[in-house]
Amino acid sequence: MSEAYPDLAEPARPEPTAGLSRRRFIGATGAGAAALSGLLAGATPARAVPTTAVSARAVIVGTGFGGGVTALRLAKAGVPTLVLERGLRWPTGPNSNTFATVANLDNRSAWLSPTPPLPGLASLVPGANQTWPLYTGVLEVIKGNNMTVNCGAAVGGGSLMYHGMTLQPTKSDFIRSMPLAAGLYDELNTRWYPTVASMLGVSTVPDDILNAAPYKSSRIFLDVVPRNLGLKTFKVPLPVDWNYVRGELNGTYNRAYTNSDIAFGVNNGGKHSIDVTYLAAAEATGKVTVQPLHVVRDVALGANNKWTLTVDRIDTGGVAQERKIITADAVFLNAGSPGTTRLLVKAKAKNLIPNLPDAIGTQWGNNGDRIYEWLGMAQDPGALQGGPACVGATDPYSPIPLRIIHAGAPPLIAGFQKLMTVVGFGVVPAAGTWAYDASKDDAVLTWPVGADAALQALIAARMAGLALTGGGIMIDTNLTENSTWHALGGVPMGSAVDLYGRVLGHRGLYVLDGARIPGSTGACNPSMTIAALAEHSMARIVAQDVGTVF
Repeated sequence: MSEAYPDLAEPARPEPTAGLSRRRFIGATGAGAAALSGLLAGATPARAVPTTAVSARAVIVGTGFGGGVTALRLAKAGVPTLVLERGLRWPTGPNSNTFATVANLDNRSAWLSPTPPLPGLASLVPGANQTWPLYTGVLEVIKGNNMTVNCGAAVGGGSLMYHGMTLQPTKSDFIRSMPLAAGLYDELNTRWYPTVASMLGVSTVPDDILNAAPYKSSRIFLDVVPRNLGLKTFKVPLPVDWNYVRGELNGTYNRAYTNSDIAFGVNNGGKHSIDVTYLAAAEATGKVTVQPLHVVRDVALGANNKWTLTVDRIDTGGVAQERKIITADAVFLNAGSPGTTRLLVKAKAKNLIPNLPDAIGTQWGNNGDRIYEWLGMAQDPGALQGGPACVGATDPYSPIPLRIIHAGAPPLIAGFQKLMTVVGFGVVPAAGTWAYDASKDDAVLTWPVGADAALQALIAARMAGLALTGGGIMIDTNLTENSTWHALGGVPMGSAVDLYGRVLGHRGLYVLDGARIPGSTGACNPSMTIAALAEHSMARIVAQDVGTVF
């Protein structure tokens, strides 16, 4: 019987193609030239680097929510698995200085960029307009047409720097976002959402912490929101060990949670991110090898219907040290919506994988993200505002599903006396597209002007109602530049992959991350739904494909 899925018979498994054996040969290759394009920006000029041939039974690209689930379930099924991650490992506290902070901004915050990843900080934080040497920091900013995408680059993916909102959509909201997957919801609800919640150790903010001084801003939100347009408040489930927060409150640990300076990761630890949950469990089996600083340039269908990945092993400055040609029986793309979509758009445009579905590069969305700053409210939330995002609200009567969340605010170095961050998201049309740009050897995103206008009008009305009730004004920080932390779609289920993430017409190629979700996840942060769908898909893949497809 399978340990991961006790109700499924243990599948037969063929011998690994060559385990993780390596056949090294020295070749003068232009790997450095490739570093000027694709998924790595700002790298160095071409130079000769050694080339290594590698074979593996299964390869996973990316270590976020989809990649972590995939790694653990393959490992539990006994499949030797190679996991490639472009970013670094970031071990944390307590009282560590692992991550950059808003108060101490440096190049650890930025993925191979000479400037800070969040331009809006320049007006708030001294030194935020500085430049620095390139470094493989945690956050990549991807500029598209009418949309900027923020995405993680680290072992654990975006789970390191997200606030941790582990939200499950209602059945009706889930179906509104993903009608093709409507038949999956009941099983997700009874089995896979609870599995994810257990693996991540989610819980809501305890009352003793909510009543502490740094969490006054959350209490203000809970006080004002019920008086505004019938919104219903809730505590946000979070993957946090609250004893670390208590340690900050009693002075044992330095501040991280209690001043919300967690945009680039939580220095004190206690956050149950993918690297210390799913991936740690996968590595503990001895079946999984995680290789950081490995950037996948291309994926192709090679000889004998094997999958071939062209990979650069880089240093922390982005300089290619080695070119790897990896041959695999199965490839699981979990590089996040932008990463997975860009790889497949490139593969289709360059005919590296013949006959990829025409839907590759379509049905992308921003999850309806919008970030507001609430200024000058009647009650003073204080300059220290505890996090992560502990409290939120929903409107059960909204014609388009939406939620608003109080996300705390990092230390107000610029001197604002009354400021709170409030974010909104909801269901949007999956109207975005990615198209190949040969001059960049990369795919470029286009988000149509006004694609989410109907949702944003509803969110704006709720934000205005908050200010009307609680005093002050709301500033829409996305008014001049659309951005998202929750990219979804680009390889949509139904038209590009089946309901289990199998790329249509391509045996042994899978997409199990947010790229297969068309545009939004039922007015919720996507993390829990990405992971639950990956759990659901891997149960089927382990039962049907392990031992037959790979």
